Amino acid sequence: RVLSPMSVPSSDHFMIQFGGATWQNKPDSVNTGGFSRTFNMYVMLDFPFKTNPHFSVALGPGLGTDHIFLERQIADIKGTSTSIRFTRLADSAYFDKFKVSTAFLEIPVELRFTANPEASGKSFKIALGAKVGTMLAAWTKGKELMNKGGNTVNDYISKEKSKRYFNTTRIAATARVGYGHFTLFGTYALTPVFKEGVGPKMNTLSFGLTLSGL
Repeated sequence: RVLSPMSVPSSDHFMIQFGGATWQNKPDSVNTGGFSRTFNMYVMLDFPFKTNPHFSVALGPGLGTDHIFLERQIADIKGTSTSIRFTRLADSAYFDKFKVSTAFLEIPVELRFTANPEASGKSFKIALGAKVGTMLAAWTKGKELMNKGGNTVNDYISKEKSKRYFNTTRIAATARVGYGHFTLFGTYALTPVFKEGVGPKMNTLSFGLTLSGL
């Protein structure tokens, strides 16, 4: 009799991730700075293998967000040009903080190994997988206008929202390793940030800490 690897009833658990993010392979024309960050939250269904309970497959929907900060530079995501423009503002007024943010509806899939499945909260664990997502929103936010001397000119917030230049489908490779309810994670987007031919060919790399029931 062949046993199904996922015949054991599944358990659902929240998985929350937070940490840093960066654009890989960025050209000199893109000047990132500050603490760029990521925040993700998923509801994962875990299906243990009946033939080997140390292994399981998990998947579930959730939200993935990245916030990339630019240093004395803006990104014109609502421009009329055929390509996105990154404009340096080092010699003129600039925003003290300016970020490019994206939000994706995602479904991660993981192959998990737990050293002690009977006490997963006190066990070494590792997970490899991938996730696919569709973009919900993309926006920029500039805060506190400064002059080139570093003094505040105007304390206001500028916001723009547009998905025009962005790749609205994202596929990423994922990995986690840790102990108990805490694991370190790394994610690398296999699809570039922007559509082909409209911006620099950059990929998002994120890393940080995961809090999960499994």
